[in-house]
Amino acid sequence: GIAMPDTLETRLGTLRFFDGFPDDASVEKLYDNLDFQRAVQAYLLGLAPVNQLANRKGILEVGPVNTTVPIFETMMNARSIFLTPNNNTPYTWFWLDLRSGPLVLEVPPKVLGLIDDMWYQFVTDLGMVGPDKGEGGKYLLLPPGHQGEIPPGYFVVKCATNSVWAAWRTFLESGDPKPGVDRVKEFTKIYPLSQAGNPPTLNFVDVSGRDFCTVGPAGYPFWEYLNQVVQEEPTDSVSPVTLGFWASIGIEKGKPFAPEARMKQILTEAAEVGDATARAMTYRMRLKEAYFYPDSAWRGGFLGGYEFTSNGALILDAHASFFFYATGVTPAMDSKTVGQGSQYMAAFVDSKGKPLDGGKNYRLRLPPNIPVANFWSVILYDNQTRSMLQTDQHWPAVSSQTKGLQVNPDTSVDIYFGPSAPAGKESNWVQTVPGKG
Repeated sequence: GIAMPDTLETRLGTLRFFDGFPDDASVEKLYDNLDFQRAVQAYLLGLAPVNQLANRKGILEVGPVNTTVPIFETMMNARSIFLTPNNNTPYTWFWLDLRSGPLVLEVPPKVLGLIDDMWYQFVTDLGMVGPDKGEGGKYLLLPPGHQGEIPPGYFVVKCATNSVWAAWRTFLESGDPKPGVDRVKEFTKIYPLSQAGNPPTLNFVDVSGRDFCTVGPAGYPFWEYLNQVVQEEPTDSVSPVTLGFWASIGIEKGKPFAPEARMKQILTEAAEVGDATARAMTYRMRLKEAYFYPDSAWRGGFLGGYEFTSNGALILDAHASFFFYATGVTPAMDSKTVGQGSQYMAAFVDSKGKPLDGGKNYRLRLPPNIPVANFWSVILYDNQTRSMLQTDQHWPAVSSQTKGLQVNPDTSVDIYFGPSAPAGKESNWVQTVPGKG
């Protein structure tokens, strides 16, 4: 059990040894394989910060950080490429930069929101499940390592990165998004602590229907995105093992990322295999505990909670899968907070385990008496972009808010998917595209 034979047959081909010492060709194969393995793992561990950077790049096209507040005043539709958003409530979605010091964020009442950092780590909830409990309030965001005096009267939030993402949703009131949007414009303020007496005016921008993309790239550009985040942000809160994977492929704080030709070729292939692996993890999740019941297609998004851990260990497949297809990490999306929390489930195949095909017709029956306080919603997403499916419909969705929704006598609801609506079921139909998943 100790000695190495003179030849070893492996998936890498034949490896040769002289009394346990690898020959030159075997050393080359083994290092190429090691670099490739580490690069694929580095890719999967990098999905979170890369998609956060893409999120920031897309949002900052709207206007400068700290002064611009994009709002989807009439909800988001499929024109905007975001990782699995929804169309049921208006989003307010913006970025904050703390490099100039502590920043105050005044949150309006009656919102449900969060702050995540550039590593996609949860920072705090805002609104109904946050410390202000839906009453609104002043949050004081402290940059990494801040040592100054903290004045009273604020919800104090310590951030691990200089750039943080804040987002919340308001809710429809009697079917109308305007009251909630108006409150956001009236009560939201963003200003340096030093300007608390004279807050600057914010620029609120309606981005409903806007063509823009906040999803990170696959392929070699992925590494350039990852390197940008590593160079820009403190890495204290990132696992040493994760940093080790990134450093092993040449992405290390304070050092130039300039792979030579051999490594660049390996990184290019590893990014392609990493993207393919994330798709396998997401669309064919092999962890049985992810599913709601045996032989179900339906699974939750937060296996291991919002930190994706079990007994202190990161559940690698669940972590990579989530950041491949979803946006936003908060306990509120995972915990069962009756009357306030949200519950999410996803299915990627039909009842026979086959991929959903836009050329076929499907029916989904929702059970009677769905226990929701505000709304339920079913939305179709594109397997390629993981964003809302683009069709002739304004929204690829049916929800309890849909006008004319047909409800069965037992209060169950049938939703139909296909290229054409079944006769008389138009209000309960979501259009699909032949040739697309």
